[in-house]
Amino acid sequence: MELQAAILLVVSFALLLMFSVPVSYSIVASAFITITAFLTPQFGMFVSAQKVIAGIDSLSLIAVPFFILAGLLMSNGGIAHRLVDLAMLVLRRVPGALALTNAAGNAMFGSISGSGIAAATAIGGVMLPMEKEEGYDEGFSAAMNVATAPVGQLIPPTTAFIVYSTASGGTSVATLFMAGWIPGLLWTAACMVVGYFIAKKYGYVRKGDKAQKLSVSETLNTIWRAIPSLLLIVIIIGGILSGVFSPTEASAVAVAYAFILSVFIYKSIDLKDMPRILVQTANMTTVVMLIIGASSVLSFVLSFTGLPAAISKMVLGISDNKYVLLLILNIFLLIVGTFMDMAPALLIFTPIFLPIVRAFGMSDVQFGVMMVMNLAVGTITPPVGNVLFVGCSLAKQRLENVMKSLVPFFVAIFISLMLVTYIPALSEWLPTTLGLM
Repeated sequence: MELQAAILLVVSFALLLMFSVPVSYSIVASAFITITAFLTPQFGMFVSAQKVIAGIDSLSLIAVPFFILAGLLMSNGGIAHRLVDLAMLVLRRVPGALALTNAAGNAMFGSISGSGIAAATAIGGVMLPMEKEEGYDEGFSAAMNVATAPVGQLIPPTTAFIVYSTASGGTSVATLFMAGWIPGLLWTAACMVVGYFIAKKYGYVRKGDKAQKLSVSETLNTIWRAIPSLLLIVIIIGGILSGVFSPTEASAVAVAYAFILSVFIYKSIDLKDMPRILVQTANMTTVVMLIIGASSVLSFVLSFTGLPAAISKMVLGISDNKYVLLLILNIFLLIVGTFMDMAPALLIFTPIFLPIVRAFGMSDVQFGVMMVMNLAVGTITPPVGNVLFVGCSLAKQRLENVMKSLVPFFVAIFISLMLVTYIPALSEWLPTTLGLM
């Protein structure tokens, strides 16, 4: 019976996705069909409703709408130019300075907003016209913007780790936040190295007045203007590490700080804009919470079918070599990320693969970073790739042109992913040093 139930679950879920049914509805519907087929419709309805509510009845999930709201406030708060100016202080004379500034800006803005799309839009919207004006290849410029936009999923604060914490049974959010720093910076640095050599090859070097150093007063003013934005990260991370507040409480602090900064200090958001931002927050939160609730139903059905244990046994039967198995899991997750959004993928596949990696000694924290990094790559690859399509649209470039320019960046990102996969210290050293592991 377990085998038949597993087949029905997988086939019904795949068919619903093929007919473009939203992921959350596909999850609930396939789970309900499976329960009904082997038990009773009444029991299926009761269990589905119960599990959806139980899945979102978690204190840690309160952080999701708060971090989404904080990200939207910062995205609408006019901080992109300030972060771009800060990055240009360091990179002004380096070959490919504008492209490298785009990468650095995406890392900073992505960590503040927690959204790859927001980073690609805000920073790319500033940098792409400047790069075009200075003769950069537009496909290369778009590729750099797209390739580095997702790093905000790794550099905290990020809702991806909150979702993973829920799916993994309560892995410390604070530990995951700290674990994402080095992999996120590694991803950014790898792309910047690629961008540097491409820029050097094609002579993308700033000339004349644009390459001159700023005066001391201009430099200090640029730093001063960017400090309030960057302080959000310091306050959130510092508060969590010092024990002043929990990650959940930190999300509320982030909203308060972002509101004060955007409305009263930068004055880039008017109070009349708040209803629109709050509605947008509610819409985004509803999507995430529905997926989490639906995945709770799926987890119940998976345990009923025995599918996770069967997959674990199958994967472990392929090879007893830890490195081969990790490579297989990475390839599988990269494929999953190309057609499934991060939140449902984390909720569906974490319970399946976590026991496998535990079997050969990988920590929950390292696996969480590895999984988020894999799925973040999916945001810049077709056919789903929302960051990729936003980046192409922003740059007014055809997908084929941008994909061609993205190839060397994909290579750099994959190398970074392999390093994170096979070197535990890259994700564990910082939380261990801070006493979180």
